[in-house]
Amino acid sequence: MSTASPPLTLDIKPIQLPKMGCGTWAWGNRLLWNYDPTMDDDLQQVFNLCVNNGVTLFDTGDSYGTGKLNGRSESLLGKFAITYTGENHDALCLATKLAPYPWRLTRQSIIDAANASRDRMGRLDLAQLHWSTANYAPWQEPALLNGLCDLYEQGIIRGVGLSNFGPKRLRKMYPIFRDRQIPILTLQIQYSLLSTYPVTDLGLKETCDELGIKIIAYSPLCLGVLTGKYSDDEGTKPSYPKGLRNLLFRQLIPNAEPVVNCLQAIAKERDKTPAQIALNWCMVKGTIPIPGAKNLKQAQDNLGATGWLLDNGEVDALDKAAASVSKPMVQNVFQSR
Repeated sequence: MSTASPPLTLDIKPIQLPKMGCGTWAWGNRLLWNYDPTMDDDLQQVFNLCVNNGVTLFDTGDSYGTGKLNGRSESLLGKFAITYTGENHDALCLATKLAPYPWRLTRQSIIDAANASRDRMGRLDLAQLHWSTANYAPWQEPALLNGLCDLYEQGIIRGVGLSNFGPKRLRKMYPIFRDRQIPILTLQIQYSLLSTYPVTDLGLKETCDELGIKIIAYSPLCLGVLTGKYSDDEGTKPSYPKGLRNLLFRQLIPNAEPVVNCLQAIAKERDKTPAQIALNWCMVKGTIPIPGAKNLKQAQDNLGATGWLLDNGEVDALDKAAASVSKPMVQNVFQSR
């Protein structure tokens, strides 16, 4: 007569996720975000302000940073975390996403990647697979996910997460974690008023709620489009950002007008900013937005999204505006179904 295996017990301090986190894609990225090392003092201040105000989740990736600055985001986070001594230090969660590069084929390869990230950051709390390989090499994925489980069992990390998985792929891979009795803490998706696809079209939120997984919303301000600062103001032409975002914004801004107008109207009524309304909408939807910030002004604006909630009428108005957009934000090519 067989008996069930006893539950896995590990002496790991659980991760307490905040209502909102901070994304660090821009920290080290010159190509898209015009990063320069002279910004580091400002980024340290952003980090300090966020943690002091309860924004304790910082998300990065081992592929972040362009050219010679590869890994810069992780290194900066490690430096800032070591020097920070203020409030909420014990609640700090440094999360990174490990890229499933074509040369990462084994469980050990993901363990090695996580250890390299931990070396750069000085710690690693939440390790996430950066994207699903379902769209091009589904056979690659199980070994990498088992590697994440190994990291958790070995006590190298405190939590396991995924990114860019749709509900179908999530359910297919879930038994790997279930059979090893390891919870999937989080799932990241591109989610904003201009990118509702994984939730509205795929029904991902219901699946995550059923499996006990918290959704992290990356690009919740759609690269800055939802701040309203790039929209027409009293008939004047908007000043689009330079570089790669310029072409994208010229396509997005005109189509985003219904959403931006709605954000601005609610913001005026609420005495908030459009960005704060957009971030609060993500929180009302049951997700953890992780907006980026390159200076104190941006970080302070993000913090103004917490401590209150939009009412049902405001959410309905924003939902209708989002549904009326004919050409929303392009989806991440790695987002699986």
